[in-house]
Amino acid sequence: MAVFTDENGNARSEPMSDENGAPVLCRSALAARDRMIEQLCALPPIATALDAIIERFGVDQVAEVTGRTRRLIVGRDGRQVLQSRSPRANVAETRDFMDGTKRILVFSDAGGTGRSYHADLAAKNQMRRVHFLLEPGWRADAAIQGLGRTNRTNQASAPLFRPVTTDVRGERRFISTIARRLDSLGALTRGQRQTGGQNLFDPADNLESTYAKEALHRWFGLLFEGKLEAVTLSRFEELSGLRVEGPDGAMVDDLPTIQRWLNRILALPIALQNGIFDEFLGLVEARIDAARQAGTLDIGVETIAVEHYEVLTDTLLRTDALSGATTHLLELEIARALKPLRLERLEELYGFSGSRQQLLRNTRSGRIGLLVPARSLLTDEGMRVARFELVRPLKHGHITADQLAESNWETVDPTEFQRLWQAEVDDAASNHKRERLHLATGLLLPVWDKLPSDYVRVSRISARDGRSLLGREVPLHCVPELCQALGLEDEHDFSAEQIVDAVLATGRPMQIKSREALTLKRSLVNGAQRLELTGWSASRLDWYKAHGCFTEIIRYQTRLFVPTTSAVAVLAGLVG
Repeated sequence: MAVFTDENGNARSEPMSDENGAPVLCRSALAARDRMIEQLCALPPIATALDAIIERFGVDQVAEVTGRTRRLIVGRDGRQVLQSRSPRANVAETRDFMDGTKRILVFSDAGGTGRSYHADLAAKNQMRRVHFLLEPGWRADAAIQGLGRTNRTNQASAPLFRPVTTDVRGERRFISTIARRLDSLGALTRGQRQTGGQNLFDPADNLESTYAKEALHRWFGLLFEGKLEAVTLSRFEELSGLRVEGPDGAMVDDLPTIQRWLNRILALPIALQNGIFDEFLGLVEARIDAARQAGTLDIGVETIAVEHYEVLTDTLLRTDALSGATTHLLELEIARALKPLRLERLEELYGFSGSRQQLLRNTRSGRIGLLVPARSLLTDEGMRVARFELVRPLKHGHITADQLAESNWETVDPTEFQRLWQAEVDDAASNHKRERLHLATGLLLPVWDKLPSDYVRVSRISARDGRSLLGREVPLHCVPELCQALGLEDEHDFSAEQIVDAVLATGRPMQIKSREALTLKRSLVNGAQRLELTGWSASRLDWYKAHGCFTEIIRYQTRLFVPTTSAVAVLAGLVG
């Protein structure tokens, strides 16, 4: 560029030319341009998902049911060939897959209705289907149709659904949209929004939920306060074009909506959007975990698959005067077939030989577990809470670093870990888990306000023989309160084991039927949870101690405790 001064004395620039008027080009810029073009032309072509699958496995193994009339395939000589597809090609491809000639089938919207790809008992190919949901699209009704192609009646086995995404966090934007629309479709068509998504998506996948909106508002607050590590306020405003700080230096009231925020995040560099999403999802998961622990997380109707169930007691709670419809409180004993995580599958999913995993054993219970790093939670104050995923043969959950330090988990060598894990798997595979629960069923709306407001869980008990029950679970400690609220006499006689389990699990006190008005409650003493008795008489203190209880003087007050390890036997002796 040539610099000159205009008539006003201002410095200006213009393209430089030689004496013949030809532009003068920068040799280094030309060389850089040529190198860039050379590199771009050397990059391999990026195939679509469909073409990549066909190229990887070959047309002899992949059945394609799409609306394409032509496609490029790789011939035996390695050259690409343009192949035409007739309208009847989809019929032939479907037949090849159902006959087992081709092991893989890829279908789009064109093959998403009117066809069946399930493990039909009438078909030759009855292998279990593994359905990868790669590009769900934007239409919830089309997604529902596609999901139903591999899960139908008269099938040898139910399919495994595998939603697929990449490690680019911004892609969660598309998963979020279809998850929300599937929820909406389920609510409109079946009166239950979870039926739309077929339970494929976690509550954290819907980034337009109430939890996500609250988390985003707090994320903006932390951004404004400078408490985020991924990005600063000035850099975020510069890159996204969103305004968070007003002219007066305060945070604006009309913050961007979550849809607009998600769209702008997609335009950021991948490393930056991953960092922003990690902190944002930490806020979302913290809210979901808090709701789950408080029992207020709305997960819709939860289906509990059992081998069989038995109705132990049936208490009539109410009869409607107009319709005659009844409301019942059922005490059920259910037997579930345990499905442990096998050692081979554990190695495939997590790998227990890496340096990031820890092999643990609980010194108190003797149980085994694998500790895997997980996403940290982010508090509303911007503090990171280190968190791990604790994988066990029969369940998995999350544990914070502080909880781990105060627990009874200790490291164990790999050989012992594999032996103990396999022992738990073998034990679980040969036994059924038996448990009792109370289910309010029938006409529930008139008594809905009498049911516990802090525990709202609607469950469908589905037995292998086809029987099912639909109702709302009532925690054990809430049964006496429910009967009292409805003016009924509580005739339930809970066992010592039920009382101990309920108190330890919920922390809610429960009364014990005995000579005295005893109440069993959970108390935190010296950092450990204990079972404490209240309402006892000082004159019978020796009698309680003779039956296994023990005392401790705390702040000049004698308190009576039941040993946790032998609580069931001790409590049974007190009641008897």
